[in-house]
Amino acid sequence: MEIGKRYTASLTVADKDTALAVGSGSLQVLATPRMIALMEEAAMKCVADEMADTDTTVGTLMNVSHVKASPVGAEVRAEAELIAVDGRKLSFSVAAYQGETLIGEGSHERFVVNIDKFMSKLK
Repeated sequence: MEIGKRYTASLTVADKDTALAVGSGSLQVLATPRMIALMEEAAMKCVADEMADTDTTVGTLMNVSHVKASPVGAEVRAEAELIAVDGRKLSFSVAAYQGETLIGEGSHERFVVNIDKFMSKLK
């Protein structure tokens, strides 16, 4: 996997994406958990085309700040950049924007796992 590889995921904030809807707050603004999910989506898709059909990645650590609110209807994007590979551990820099305004940033780790082996451990 190539260090520096990037991917961007985006969404238009809908009522279902708000803090009020997901239960993380009482306002009609983008929920922090929804922003984090968008960051994870960007990181997962960043390396998805390099996975064997039998493998995937799972998120294991997220350390982010959410510094600016986004209203319903806002266009938001999350960018992930692969910054380190240590065996099966992948480290990403993640950031979220509304237009050119930074709304959140941090770091994220994912691990490459064999899908069948991973799922068999849940039984």
